[in-house]
Amino acid sequence: MAAPKNPGATAERESPLVKTGLLPAVDYWISAVQSLVESSGAKAPKMEATSKAQQELERIEKQIAELEKAAGDNQAARKQLQEMHERVSGLRRQITSQMGPWQKVELARHPQRPYMMDYIERLFTDFSEIHGDRQFADDQAIVCGMARFRGHDCLVVGTQKGRDNKEKFRRNFGSPNPEGYRKALRAMKIAEKFDRPVITFVDVVGAYPGLGAEERGQAEAIARNLREMARLNVPVVTIITGEGGSGGALAIAVADRVLMMENSIYSVISPEGCASIMWRDSSKKEIAAAALKITAEDNVAMGTADDIIKEPAGGAHTDYDEAAAFVGEAIAKHLGELVQMPKAQMLDERYKKFREMAKYFEQV
Repeated sequence: MAAPKNPGATAERESPLVKTGLLPAVDYWISAVQSLVESSGAKAPKMEATSKAQQELERIEKQIAELEKAAGDNQAARKQLQEMHERVSGLRRQITSQMGPWQKVELARHPQRPYMMDYIERLFTDFSEIHGDRQFADDQAIVCGMARFRGHDCLVVGTQKGRDNKEKFRRNFGSPNPEGYRKALRAMKIAEKFDRPVITFVDVVGAYPGLGAEERGQAEAIARNLREMARLNVPVVTIITGEGGSGGALAIAVADRVLMMENSIYSVISPEGCASIMWRDSSKKEIAAAALKITAEDNVAMGTADDIIKEPAGGAHTDYDEAAAFVGEAIAKHLGELVQMPKAQMLDERYKKFREMAKYFEQV
């Protein structure tokens, strides 16, 4: 019996992915999600539809990854899977562009979103952690350490949430006590002594409101950080990676440049807290989120943030490496500008920046 003229074509036709109909099934699945996104409305998609579409796309991405392993050297199947991956990325971008303020809040709180230590692993080398405030304890909710960023010495400070229950408890769910803020300030003073720039990462609901924290001077610790950071004689760059909540965030965010991830939020109060105060009804959180102007775009427009850092399609949690690459480029850009600036000018501009925030009137 004569051999087939094109053995490769026969192998592709007989690929298990084609024979079992998995590729057409995934293709149909993507089309269904696309219909869901389009039917939800281009101007203001419903939160339920958006959340469902995001969940379905995450499942599809996992299925595509498994099929890529099964495809092996079958080029036709791999090409088709690549096209599906591009369609999923396009849908993620479409969903993100249509999101309202409350949907941005949900994305900023995504449990798989990268935290400070994820960025340190990908952007910094020679990280050496600094522990304790030399007064009470070592607060694990705030991490400080000397490191090198692209060959330059710096200090990295930030809030760190936990992944599993054990780490969440150890990190106090990312809510710092006063000793955490005192530790951060101690580290910043060391950085100032050795003329090293400070880079801070913020992802915090707010400072811990417990009785012990209040007894140990939570408000005083935050206020002292605000004062001392305002006059640090080294460049300070802050990145809001998830939630930037109230004074708990501001205590490590008095910076020359405040940068926000595309899907992060920055606000004086949470939408739920605002709704509870204004309407005595936390279910009105979506209305509060819109009124608070908490998105990155809103903060840049108001002058409380300086730049927006792009995220991978669907959010930073979809690709840690790509998200870190975007953050690294933003840090390099703004830190490079600050390092070249005379210290007196840098301090003067930092002072003016925060003095002019929330200024909605003109003197005549």
